[in-house]
Amino acid sequence: MSLCRMNSGCRFCKLNILTSFMHCLTGTARIDSSSSSRTSNRSLQTSNGLYHSQGEITDAEDDKDVVNVVYIDRSGKRIPVKAKVGDNILYLAHKHGIDLEGACEASLACSTCHVYVKDDFYDKLPQPEEREDDMLDMAPMLQENSRLGCQIILTRELDGIELTLPKVTRNFYVDGHVPKPH
Repeated sequence: MSLCRMNSGCRFCKLNILTSFMHCLTGTARIDSSSSSRTSNRSLQTSNGLYHSQGEITDAEDDKDVVNVVYIDRSGKRIPVKAKVGDNILYLAHKHGIDLEGACEASLACSTCHVYVKDDFYDKLPQPEEREDDMLDMAPMLQENSRLGCQIILTRELDGIELTLPKVTRNFYVDGHVPKPH
C-alpha cells in the first residue's frame, strides 16, 4: 500500500476525487488544492513528501532497496522484474501485466494468486497464517512450496526470488468472468 500526494490536475487521483465528492455533498466551494482541503465540518490534509509510485527505481541511492523478482508464467517464460522492498507479489504482477489473477484483491478470500516459490527462497518467507493455509487448501495442484502471492511482501533477503505460476487456478465465478485489477 502506498501513500500519495493529491495532484489537483489529475482526474484519476483518488484523493482529488474524494475531495471533489465531499465538496459536492456539503455544498462548499472547492478550495485551492495546493493547501489543505477543507469542508465546513471536516479537514483533509495531504503530505507534501509522498507521491504516486513512479514504477521504476531511478536513484542510485535506492539500489539497496531494489529486489529482483523472476516470474515464470504458465508457458514457462521467465519474466524478470525490478521491485522495491515492501512490494506485494500480487500487485507487482498486476503492475507488470503478469497473469496472476487475485480475484479477491488480496483479502484472503480465494486462491487465484497461488504461486510456487523456488525452494531456495521458501524458507526465507514467514510462516503462512492459518487463513492463508485455509485458502491454499482450495488451490488446485498444491505443492509443498505453494504460497499466495498476495501474502508475500518483498524483503531484501528475497532478492532473486523465482515464482512459478501454476498451470491452472480455481476461480469461483461460474460464468467465465475474469475480474480485472483496478
